[in-house]
Amino acid sequence: MSDLLSAFLHLLLLFKLVAPVTFRHHRYDDLVRTIYKVHNQCPYITQIYSIGRSVKGRHLYVLEFSDYPGIHEPLEPEVKYVGNMHGDEVLGRELLLQLSEFLCEEFQNQNQRIMRLIQETRIHILPSMNPDGYEAAATQGPNMPEYLVGRNNANKVDLNRNFPDLNTYFYYNEKHGGPNHHLPLPNNWESQVEPETKAVIHWMRSFNFVLSANLHGGAVVANYPYDKSPGHRFRNPHRTTNSPTPDDKLFRKLAKVYSYAHGWMHQGWNCGDYFPDGITNGASWYSLSKGKESPGHCSRSLCSVEEIIGVEEQQRDWAGDCYPLGDITLCSQLFLQVHQGIKGMVLDENHHNLTGAVISVHGINHDVTAGERGDYFRLLLPGTYTVTATAPGFDPQTENVIVHPGRPTLVNFYLKRSIAPVNPLRKAPGGGQGGRMQAQLRITKKKDGARKQPHRGPG
Repeated sequence: MSDLLSAFLHLLLLFKLVAPVTFRHHRYDDLVRTIYKVHNQCPYITQIYSIGRSVKGRHLYVLEFSDYPGIHEPLEPEVKYVGNMHGDEVLGRELLLQLSEFLCEEFQNQNQRIMRLIQETRIHILPSMNPDGYEAAATQGPNMPEYLVGRNNANKVDLNRNFPDLNTYFYYNEKHGGPNHHLPLPNNWESQVEPETKAVIHWMRSFNFVLSANLHGGAVVANYPYDKSPGHRFRNPHRTTNSPTPDDKLFRKLAKVYSYAHGWMHQGWNCGDYFPDGITNGASWYSLSKGKESPGHCSRSLCSVEEIIGVEEQQRDWAGDCYPLGDITLCSQLFLQVHQGIKGMVLDENHHNLTGAVISVHGINHDVTAGERGDYFRLLLPGTYTVTATAPGFDPQTENVIVHPGRPTLVNFYLKRSIAPVNPLRKAPGGGQGGRMQAQLRITKKKDGARKQPHRGPG
């Protein structure tokens, strides 16, 4: 825990140096103006794109930070932050706008940590997943009795109960055998979800995100997967079920990095609940079905931490949350966690990318998939691991890897194409000529669907 304590002490030393921040709420038009202001101030390290529209036609804008905006650089991991999934939980939305301004300003001020972060990481920030809900809550005003107005989208659907339930498939496969990652979505999933949910799922499938965080309002705690228990009992203070993922130790560490970087989350007491170290397994707190975490952990390389931020005075939360978000702790520390474990390229004998190759770690039942450029990322805690790369039509390759704290270990795989054995002709009993024994190799290729070009610009 010494690294976490060191980060926290560093935060206290730097707190006096933080620039004053203007606190106010941003309606949709203000939000759009703010992210375009950031882009205009830092045009060479940002781009704005829309992943889709809300029920009422508002764009779901994402602000990207990178030294090469709009381009995936091989071996550079992609991370994302999502805010305002529930329209009445406004703090995450405001914190992400403040974070965006801070990253731009600190890059311009040549803050070496922020410059290195942006140069080595591609960061995507979606300040509001539910702009319609926010507007409904903002129109109501702070003194109205209906405090849940705006939580849902314009169709009155809770977006955090609207994602395909991949947990059920994963639990089944874990017990009976089957894929442990990149699980296929149901054929008719698009007709069963809201426009905002559909946009986010397509977004998650278009980028090989490695690390994600989703900011809510409520208890002050870092919530990590799984959110749904195998038995799926609704919240009961006397009967809770811990539902760990195969990467439970990793998730607990990620959550602790977040909670100890925060000003007081790690203390554990808030909103009548106690969370040791300020973290909780989602299902251990209460079981949630069809939440955003479900397609997150069960697909591609993604690891996600969901922070439930307390709805408190905004300036106090910027001191506890967003200041570390901006500098070396919360956002930077959480984002920097993407630079641990192993990463590398999966190539064939001619150095061609093997898109979709699977990376397996012995003893951890959760694989990851190489992206379109052949690069992969596997977050791991320090230790020694046996890692195998496989691809249809190629011989697997296994390497023993030592993962050190800090920088990731580079492990490239060069797979050789499988050669089907040639069996000699065998005579049938009785001297007659028998049939030829032929080894058959079935190669399954995944067809990549056409990707929509993201919309840019307001409209």
